Amino acid sequence: MEKNIRHQFQQYFGKEALIAAAAPGRVNLIGEHTDYNEGFVLPGAVDKKICVAIAKNEEQKINMYASQYQNKFSFGTNELHPVKGWATYLLGMIYFLQKHNSDIGGIDILIDGDVPVGAGMSSSAAICSAFGFGLNELFHWNNSRMELALTGQKTEHEFASVKCGIMDQFASLHGKKGHVMKLDCRSLDYSYIPFDFPDYKIVLVNTLVSHSLAGSEYNTRRQQCEEGIATLQKYFPNIFSLRDVTSEQLESHKTSLSEVVYRRCHFIIHENMRLLQGCELLGKGNIHAFGKLMYASHDGLSREYEVSCEESDFLVENARSFAGVVGSRQMGGGFGGCTINIIKNDQVENFNRHIRSVYEREFDKTPEIYITQIEEGAHLIL
Repeated sequence: MEKNIRHQFQQYFGKEALIAAAAPGRVNLIGEHTDYNEGFVLPGAVDKKICVAIAKNEEQKINMYASQYQNKFSFGTNELHPVKGWATYLLGMIYFLQKHNSDIGGIDILIDGDVPVGAGMSSSAAICSAFGFGLNELFHWNNSRMELALTGQKTEHEFASVKCGIMDQFASLHGKKGHVMKLDCRSLDYSYIPFDFPDYKIVLVNTLVSHSLAGSEYNTRRQQCEEGIATLQKYFPNIFSLRDVTSEQLESHKTSLSEVVYRRCHFIIHENMRLLQGCELLGKGNIHAFGKLMYASHDGLSREYEVSCEESDFLVENARSFAGVVGSRQMGGGFGGCTINIIKNDQVENFNRHIRSVYEREFDKTPEIYITQIEEGAHLIL
């Protein structure tokens, strides 16, 4: 796809693209619901990506074509407002980048990609990242990758009405082959953690369950965490988020919390601990011990944070008993979406056949399966 994005642009617009860029989707190995509690996440860029080709025009028009959807839009340069569909991400990036840089005038844009929509790999972040990276190069704006990530997040918030964290855009722009990234969601400091296991693949299994509960339940979980902090601050005035709370502090005032709030806090505190321990294990090349932490993460998501679903639990339990799978858990906000699995190469096909068979038998539908590996973040296509 990278190789022919310029050719596609030439065929559609009848001229050469001035710049072409690509940005990947992402996975998160461990660390769910920790972002809004100012904790840590551990994403990696994957080998599914969005590509974009751009050229200037003299029409004062923003002309867009998406090959994967086979549809087009055209807007005047004064029509930068939210719209429905994929075009809103491009309009949002132009709107916010122009505020801090020069006006771009008219441009022609072609995008194509293979990041699955709705599978939890953040296709929207990949669109924002690829396009922002391309504009930054074309107009020599010198925005940092973090500034582009924050612009993508702002676009999600204000042009797509999705109140996401920074992880998706950060991972798409900062990815590094053979590494995942430990991101501190409070300071935005990050470090690269080795994830170079050529004998293993990352396999996502899509439950095909929509995240219908995710919005309302997500807000409820945030409120419950905030309630826990408000109570614990009475005893420990120097804590500001669950990231600051130790397991001992939580246990010492367990009776001051409702059972539900205690379980929510317990999960977040221990999920952060699992992530930090997991980084140490990956640094030592211990993928098997890391996999055990993934199972523990899923158990917490299911029983303590209660954001799993019957289908995700079923997939993880079947992965747990399958030879060659070192770790499995639900990925993302919950109530559907994908499970993420780390599987020995020589067992991937057997696993795929097995999981399709048992899932079809149990739920009368065939799960989508994506085989991925950790790759580079946003880059130019030369």
